[in-house]
Parts: sequence; C-alpha cells; structure tokens
Amino acid sequence: MSEKTSRLPGFYKLTLEERLKKVAEFANLTDEEVNMLKKEGNLSLDIAQRMIENVIGTMAYPFAVAVNFLINNKDYLIPMVLEEPSVVAAASNAARVMRKWGGIHTTSTGPVMIGQIQLVNVEDPFGAKMTILEHKDEIIKIANEQDPILVKLGGGAKDVEVRVIDSPKGPMVITHLIVDVRDAMGANAVNTMCEKVAPLIERITGGRVYLRIISNLADKRLVRARVKVDKNDIGGEEVVDGIVMAWAFAAADPYRAATHNKGILNGVIAVALATAQDHRAIEAGAHAYAAKTGRYLPLTVWEKDKDGNLVGTLEMPMAVGIVGGATRVHPVARIALKILGVKTATELAEIMGAVGLAQNFAALRALATEGIQRGHMKLHARNLAMQAGATGELVDKIVEIMVREGKIRYDRAVELVEEFKKKGKL
Repeated sequence: MSEKTSRLPGFYKLTLEERLKKVAEFANLTDEEVNMLKKEGNLSLDIAQRMIENVIGTMAYPFAVAVNFLINNKDYLIPMVLEEPSVVAAASNAARVMRKWGGIHTTSTGPVMIGQIQLVNVEDPFGAKMTILEHKDEIIKIANEQDPILVKLGGGAKDVEVRVIDSPKGPMVITHLIVDVRDAMGANAVNTMCEKVAPLIERITGGRVYLRIISNLADKRLVRARVKVDKNDIGGEEVVDGIVMAWAFAAADPYRAATHNKGILNGVIAVALATAQDHRAIEAGAHAYAAKTGRYLPLTVWEKDKDGNLVGTLEMPMAVGIVGGATRVHPVARIALKILGVKTATELAEIMGAVGLAQNFAALRALATEGIQRGHMKLHARNLAMQAGATGELVDKIVEIMVREGKIRYDRAVELVEEFKKKGKL
C-alpha cells in the first residue's frame, strides 16, 4: 500500500467525480460521507465549480432573517447567514427596542477605494513623490481608460495621493489611486488600474514598482450609524450605565476591544455572507481601522445623554458591492439582495453598519444584565441535543431538562437521549 501524499499533479484538471474519489481515498471517506459532499442544495455543483478551483462539493449554512429593523425611517428584513446561536434573535430584539426616534440612522462617505502602487529603488523619495503628483492628470487618465463604463456611471479614478514610508528595506514611495467604484466592491477595477499606471510611475521616477493592489483599509469608504435607545425600554438608567461601562472597558483594553468588535462583526459578516460579499476584506479593514490610532479600539461608542437615554454610534470601513463577483453568481445572494431591496452598494453598506451597531448593543446589554450565556446556551443546548441524536419534539424536551438542571453538556444530552430510548420515546 502506497503512502498518502497531497502531491496531486493536474488535480485541477480532473472532473469533480475524479477529484472526490482521490480525496475519499486519501481521507478514507465512507460512501455516506462522499454522497453528502455530492449532495446539491441551493448552490449547484456546476456553479460552485465556476466560482473557485478544486471543488469537491458544497456546504450549507443556516440562512435566517432578522426582523424589526428600521433604518433611516425605512423598514428592512435582514438576511443573515451564520452558525452561531442567538445572534439573529439578539439582532431582532435589539432592532425592536431601537425603533423609537426613527430607528437607526446611517450615513456614509461614498464607494471610494484606494489602490496602492509600491515604488522602491529611488535615491530621492520625496523628489519622486513630487514628480508623481506633477503627473496626476496623466495617471488618472490612464487609469480611467481601463474602465470607461465605470467612468460613464460617474465613477473612476478621482485623485492621486503619494506617501513616503520607512520600511525594513528602506524608504518606499507609495502612490494611492483614489477610485470611486460605484456599486462594485472594486477590487478588480482598482487592481487593473494600478497595474496600468505602474509603468508610467517607473518611467518618470527611475524607480521600480513591485506591488500594485487594492488596500482593504478602506478608510475613504466609511459607514456611520447612530441610534438613541430609550432608557425605559431597556430597564432604566442602571442598564444604560452598565452598557456604557462595558464600552469603556473595551475603550481601555485591547483584549476586551477585540471581543467587543467581534460582536459587531457577528452581524456585519452574517449579512456579508448572505449577500456573498468578500467578508475577509471587510474584517481586515475593520480591525485595521480599529487600530488606526496605534492602539486597538472599539468601533462603536456608547454614551448616556442628558435625559439618561443610551446613545450609540459606529464608524467603520465597509467595502461591499451589489454588482460583479459572487454577489451576482450565487443564486441565494441574489435572493438576499432582493429581500433587502437595496438599489446601491452604499445602501447595503449602511444597512450592514446598522446591523453591526444593533448586534453590539445586544451583546453589551446581555453582558451588563443577565450575562451573555443565558440565551446563547439555550440555543447551544439545541445543537447538543441534535448532536446526541435527538429529533423532532424530543429536542425541545432535552433542551428544557438541560436548561433546568444547568447542565448544558454533550455527555448529559447523550444520557437523556438514552433515557428516552429506554422509555420508547425516541
């Protein structure tokens, strides 16, 4: 018997069946496991293979809808895709108590992305900076020739900024191409523009260009959200004080701030997955923006106003699109956009910011009052019951027992399933 190897020349050229057969042999997959991977849901294997390489199957996640959202005085149902219990329920409940005073209010700075062109090997980096700026109009012209349709829609390269930075390999001259990408996320358009502009920058400076790529620190594409929550709707000023104190902890401690921001991203990324956004880019930008001062900080601020009510604000980059990429290829993503009813990428970005703010409020409120685990663990108990083999109404019975006992553990779920089996109720 030959040893296992992951060296599989030409793997990408194989059919899906052939690839799956090789993986099954490598991992000793059972026929049942192979058939599970071949099972098609709402994403066909044909479409999946056109989206990425080396496909051997698809994987489904729950698709839910958060209710009660009122954003800029307009009602929305929010599609969310994620596996973490209690997030959708928490978002819906938060949105309900936020409906007073017009719900969540949002604004944004527009769909502007930054492309970076890295120049090295120049003796006079600040002189090179000035030379590049002198050629700004020519740079913009070359960039816009790459995407006339984007320009026709009102987008395209709008400006050029140049920075000189110190690096472990000496000074570098970094040109920022400022591009309005309209309703796209923008990576393809911006990267193409950067590549076409690079030879000109080399020629006029005598230096060498290495990287030519979009930045995911989209700090010219910010979304802002604010909300006022009536103190009487959440348990009074004591709860307001608790939420503000929880935020202050995050503002003072990066260990807490990381978890604080994760709570924001629970909502943001769930919507990003539902609409097939580049959620990795969104998260990278969010965390980089949180550290823009040199210290990692929360992306929200919570305060108490003069009447004792809670006021929350959020500001973060939000690079999303409603045209191109997986957003238009994945059939469920198209349905998610239809449920949202969005007409522009800017509207989608603002909705996602609002969801992030609501999700953060829900988490802080739980932490400041009953603790985060109460609602979370009840839903966790459902997962444990199903993992232990419970189905139908038995799931609810086992959850009820585990919650009542305070023993929300897999071994206890297994014991209960066995007990019900003996009673002939499984």
